[in-house]
Amino acid sequence: MSSDTALQTTTPISARPLRLNTQSADFEQAFVKRLHWSASTDQAIEERVAGILSDVQSRGDAAVLEYTHTFDRLSAKSVAELCIAPELLKQAFDAIPKSQRDSLIQAENRVRTYHQAQKKASGESWSYTDEQGNLLGQKVTPLDRVGIYVPGGLAAYPSSVLMNAVPAHVAGVGEIIMVVPTPGGARNQLVLAAAYVAGVTKVFTIGGAQAVGALAYGTHTIPGVDKITGPGNAYVAAAKRRVFGKVGIDMIAGPSEILVIADGSTPAEWVAMDLFSQAEHDELAQSILLCPDPSYIDLVQEAIDRLLPQMQRSEIIAKSLNGRGALIQTASMEEACAISNRIAPEHLEISSRDPQKWEPHLIHAGAIFMGAYTSESLGDYCAGPNHVLPTSGTARFSSPLGVYDFQKRSSLIQVSHAGAQQLGGIASVLARGEGLQAHATAAEMRLDSYDPQGNSTNGGAQK
Repeated sequence: MSSDTALQTTTPISARPLRLNTQSADFEQAFVKRLHWSASTDQAIEERVAGILSDVQSRGDAAVLEYTHTFDRLSAKSVAELCIAPELLKQAFDAIPKSQRDSLIQAENRVRTYHQAQKKASGESWSYTDEQGNLLGQKVTPLDRVGIYVPGGLAAYPSSVLMNAVPAHVAGVGEIIMVVPTPGGARNQLVLAAAYVAGVTKVFTIGGAQAVGALAYGTHTIPGVDKITGPGNAYVAAAKRRVFGKVGIDMIAGPSEILVIADGSTPAEWVAMDLFSQAEHDELAQSILLCPDPSYIDLVQEAIDRLLPQMQRSEIIAKSLNGRGALIQTASMEEACAISNRIAPEHLEISSRDPQKWEPHLIHAGAIFMGAYTSESLGDYCAGPNHVLPTSGTARFSSPLGVYDFQKRSSLIQVSHAGAQQLGGIASVLARGEGLQAHATAAEMRLDSYDPQGNSTNGGAQK
């Protein structure tokens, strides 16, 4: 054993998130530096992804087969062999332990109930008739076919299946095509069971940029879709970015984030574990605590020191907290809320005695978890709201995945005879102001006073 190896095995893993104080002179500079994360994609990845997408677009199934063999070590004579038969999804559901079956069903029910309420609140068609008898409104219709990408390989994410498929199903999407990589042919039964419970139409065991390309362009076997949702690695993110415009996408997600605003009333161990819950995702994940009580911050650090060795993913957690974590002392809870709005975190916990007091102050967050008992992990799996959330500050202008992402809206306009007399003159003036004669004339022709020679007497502009 080398001295380096001996050192690695005897040195304890520790996590020391950056300690900051908003009253310090160098706070702003240190704060901005700690928040920085570059979303730029490696040029080599971009070039590789561009080649894969072009190949899939031109050669279809043949390219998908080759890349699936290369990257996932799956040999198949046709892409049809990579499509999992519906009865196998049911078999997977029946084969998993009863506790998992029950948990899947309960989680799916809660996610479905939430998104059904969401659809009623914002996803229904509507119309009204004004005083001239014009009907104006909005027609809401579902997308015909969507593709959901579910990560596979090192980890399995049945929760991602539920969070992507259920709102699509509630929205009324006709077909839900799921792709999931299965390196070496290893199929996760819980993921397949989740697809069965959530009502997925077809499942293909493909992943990576080639799966995104197949969904976007369509192949002989894999149907092209209208929109692609779901998380993936850097290759998947780069591919989604490139096919946007050909199809819709949900978002380009960055590393996971959690921000906890605490008043010191929650057990420090709970808050430490909540910080761990995101840090264990990825070395680049960000976990931040905002609190006006320095003694409580000390308690949280002590809990981090005590609990970290118990974590299976302790090395990842430590790297995340050391590299991007922060424990920030604020002047007040009000200042903590203001800083949170600057960050616009993916997950925001209000860990206080009176979370309802502070919630109105918080305007930028993917999801807000209120109260000591509301751990972020409940939202990840079974609370009901969607766990696909905007990251990297995009909660300033983006929303969680929802029913509305699987719908489109068409305006409804039916103008009456009386309405044409009022609106025609307005449209004529504005259209001629833009130099668009045909637009103006089309409106003028509906006027009772229309004169083909240009002598309008009822509000239309003169030719």
